[in-house]
Amino acid sequence: MTTITSSPAIDTRFLSVSKGAPTRLTAISQTLDTPDGPFTILAREDGAVLASGWSADQQTMLERIRPADRPIGTTPGVIAAAEAVVAYYDGELTAIDDVPVAQFGGPFRTHAWTVLRTIAAGRPVTYTEFAAASGRPSAVRAAASACATNAPALFVPCHRVLRTDGSLGGFAWGLDVKRSLLDREAALS
Repeated sequence: MTTITSSPAIDTRFLSVSKGAPTRLTAISQTLDTPDGPFTILAREDGAVLASGWSADQQTMLERIRPADRPIGTTPGVIAAAEAVVAYYDGELTAIDDVPVAQFGGPFRTHAWTVLRTIAAGRPVTYTEFAAASGRPSAVRAAASACATNAPALFVPCHRVLRTDGSLGGFAWGLDVKRSLLDREAALS
């Protein structure tokens, strides 16, 4: 396990925070095939990823976004972030690092999601290390909750956080996908 340190690569202009005003937009959706199964991305018109994960079910993606900020529907389209997914699976692990995302939550969660983007591929951390890096060393459950509610999976790499004993812990998209991602990153890092 490694310690997370602050990274100059984090660009907070890619992070949107909303604390009440509902987002009533139609998201653009795109599903692509990956070695880990279908991967669907929901994004705003400006390209910021709202939700993503290993499912072809757009309703599942919509439900990853808290109700107050959930788009009213989706329309198929081409999303620039899909190119980063293809590049990631082609071995360019950093291709996902600068994809803009839009996350909605309170101060701790939004900070924790920013910290997740500093965890390097091939260098997973524990939930305890993640909580400490997020500024609340005793808030391990809150850190785990930030992982569990992370809507733009892969782009905000919550799969890089493990239990203290090194076991996988949970993952919204299944432990097989989490293990595959970690194995890929370990092999290519």
